[in-house]
Amino acid sequence: MTAGRIAVVGAGLAGLNAARLLWQAGADVRLYEARPRLGGRILTVGADGAPGAGFDLGPSWFWPDMQPEIAALVAELGLACRRQDEAGQMLFERHPQESPLRVRHPGGVASWRIAGGTGALVRALAALIPPDRIRLGAPVGGLRLAGDTVVLTLPEGEVRADHVILALPPRLIAQHLALDPAPPPDVRDLWRRTPTWMAPHAKFLAVYPRRFWREAGLSGGAQSLVGPLAEIHDATSSAGEAALFGFVGLAAARRHQMGEAAVIAACTAQLVRLFGPAAAAPQSVRLKDWAADALTATPGDLTDPCHPAPQAFALPAPWSDRVTLAGSETAPRDPGYLNGAVIAGQAAARRAAALCPV
Repeated sequence: MTAGRIAVVGAGLAGLNAARLLWQAGADVRLYEARPRLGGRILTVGADGAPGAGFDLGPSWFWPDMQPEIAALVAELGLACRRQDEAGQMLFERHPQESPLRVRHPGGVASWRIAGGTGALVRALAALIPPDRIRLGAPVGGLRLAGDTVVLTLPEGEVRADHVILALPPRLIAQHLALDPAPPPDVRDLWRRTPTWMAPHAKFLAVYPRRFWREAGLSGGAQSLVGPLAEIHDATSSAGEAALFGFVGLAAARRHQMGEAAVIAACTAQLVRLFGPAAAAPQSVRLKDWAADALTATPGDLTDPCHPAPQAFALPAPWSDRVTLAGSETAPRDPGYLNGAVIAGQAAARRAAALCPV
């Protein structure tokens, strides 16, 4: 066995930020991630689909007027950001037999995007943690109490920690982690009942040579009761690469039944229907179906599109001083959102530091 004071499980925004804060405070911290990449549900890719700067297939926006925690983190890390460009009219599609209506954008609270995509946030946090403190491709299969320590089970062996931060959605904990001793049934039931944000959803992206919709006085925004895309937005990158993205309105089971190629074809046909013939020739398209991602979705997520609600997730004894839950869904405000991940990660780092002083 190898030893470590604090183990963080899950390298999404919450886990990365918790590990970064603990490392900067002088803690002996190690971060374990099942995926071969950092970021969790944050996934930013280039036009070729490779991870990097460009287009968000996971969360795209934050709202600084309502979410001061992530706004402060973006400022602390020195990341540039810009307001979502909504100039022009948007489209509203009511019926298959009707032409889409052109309407004024309703306005409201401004949405902001990080330059280079939300993945820039992941890269900035990871740069503040020594590489030897991060383990990728390291799924934790269980936790076992052994005296004053927690034993984490990994494919290659066991790791000991004085405290564990589980920066995972509660449903994934219930699905994939065995705890010994087992928590009370009502705790597991709460975990299983907590929806994982993004898990039932899919995002479609189409990259184009130019923003032809602007030439027609359109913002690139659309809402549709026809589908398959229910909501569409201009996704042009900070580097000026023109793109549209949309949330697929088809249920996960229907997407699976159709297959990826048919879903992509239907989404592209809808863009042509809305924005004209130029939409028929994208340079590249991407479909990210989060429901098909076993490290995001569980069977319970596929029929549960609800958003998580704030709840109390503290574990009872004997786990109470040894494990802290820190997935975005566990945040007391904005659960499931990027801001919820920031809040949960910061709170978990404070609690772990108090229980395991340097």
